[in-house]
Amino acid sequence: MIGIVGAGAFGTALAVALAKGGREVRLWARDPVRVKAIQDTRRNEAALPGVDLPEGLSIHADLASVCGGQALLLATPMQALGGLLDSWSVIDTRQPLVACCKGVDLATLRGPVAVIETRRPGARAAILTGPSFAADIARGLPTALTLAMAGDGAGLQELLSTPTLRLYRTDDVRGAELGGALKNVIAIAAGTVIGAGLGDSARAALMTRGYAEMVRLALALGARAETLAGLSGFGDLVLTCTSAQSRNFRYGLSLGKGESFDPSVTVEGVATSRAVRKLAEGIGVEMPVTAMVDALASGRIALNDAVGQLMSRPLKPE
Repeated sequence: MIGIVGAGAFGTALAVALAKGGREVRLWARDPVRVKAIQDTRRNEAALPGVDLPEGLSIHADLASVCGGQALLLATPMQALGGLLDSWSVIDTRQPLVACCKGVDLATLRGPVAVIETRRPGARAAILTGPSFAADIARGLPTALTLAMAGDGAGLQELLSTPTLRLYRTDDVRGAELGGALKNVIAIAAGTVIGAGLGDSARAALMTRGYAEMVRLALALGARAETLAGLSGFGDLVLTCTSAQSRNFRYGLSLGKGESFDPSVTVEGVATSRAVRKLAEGIGVEMPVTAMVDALASGRIALNDAVGQLMSRPLKPE
């Protein structure tokens, strides 16, 4: 049995894909009323409209019901992960704990795996990350992700792979965490460029320089450059900077157009930009795109001033 905590779009999509792949999957949602509605209709319309839930997938309001299996996937927003682990003692170390979120914790400046290891000492912690949209996974469209964990992750890789969901594994946990977190920040910047009408050439330049600072920070924190060049870094960056399916890109579009954005939609890159700016400043790593996104999202700078600052940076070798 595979347990999944969090019945949002991504958690539900993973549950659908794994159940279609022949696994027994138990999905947990916090609200009992919502759980009953999903059980009755066999659909999670609020998170993943139009997708029928397959046999082998059950929905639960009791968290203990999804724990104790072969693996427990934590598909919660990054900023909620620590609180979830603090609140629920039933989440223990009997099974691998797999983070399915991307970002840096604002309180601790740690990534998802480090948050798990801090809250659950001794746990076999991992992260599942990479270029993917929930709707594509649920529809059975081919998707490749990175599974990062210390030690041998071959068994977990096989457990979580299906005919349409292909997992590649790495032991560079820090690199996989940072790739997934930082690409959200750059996606906001890319959306801002398009929303402001600056054009595709400007977006390409922004993505390139954004990727450079992703690698710069990752190397400073002990990650490997090749990890950032893989699915969890470059692959995810391309997807989220070029598709309106990305919440971070859409948020950036709104910033660029000067429009409001739905506050009920989780945009992980906003909190991540703030956390990463603090982290980078603390170790002396220059990250101008990330700093710009944080300043724009917090209202500390106007769009024209932000663009002007980036374009007036000193000329130097690439």
